Amino acid sequence: MAVFLLLWQTISIPEPDREIYMNQHKIETKIMNPLIGTSIPLPGYATTGAAALDLRACLDHPMTVQPGETVLVPSGIAISIHDPGLVALLVPRSGLGIKHGIVLANTVGVIDSDYQGEIGIGIFNRGLQPYTIEPGERICQMMFVPVTQVALELVSEFSRESERGTGGFGSTGSK
Repeated sequence: MAVFLLLWQTISIPEPDREIYMNQHKIETKIMNPLIGTSIPLPGYATTGAAALDLRACLDHPMTVQPGETVLVPSGIAISIHDPGLVALLVPRSGLGIKHGIVLANTVGVIDSDYQGEIGIGIFNRGLQPYTIEPGERICQMMFVPVTQVALELVSEFSRESERGTGGFGSTGSK
């Protein structure tokens, strides 16, 4: 019991100091539509353990997406990351995909560190029924992840062979 308490005390972070330990970056955010922050909440994390911010549909009125249809939904915000070592990724909300067939049109959206326009959310209805997006509905998530830019080095042969080699498309098996 004493060891458990000692470990608990070691990893417990007081709320005022939490930001220091989380290595939180500040991302400049511009409101592009006056609905954001008034009738539509600002993007935010649903829980303290959430990996991504929820983005909401910045709409004046409901938008129905027919099966097989793709639409562009405004987020009402623009961001400026500034840091080329970070990228924002738009990822689908699992509940919308599983329950309604609503996914991102390009599977994952990439918001580069130097893009400063309004974030548009491409939505695709892969379901069998029309789906109506309500104003302010949480329709995707935005997560920030580290990224590394590389220099491609042209070679005629690789310097080391991997165990896998050129095997792909299921070559490693299914079990």
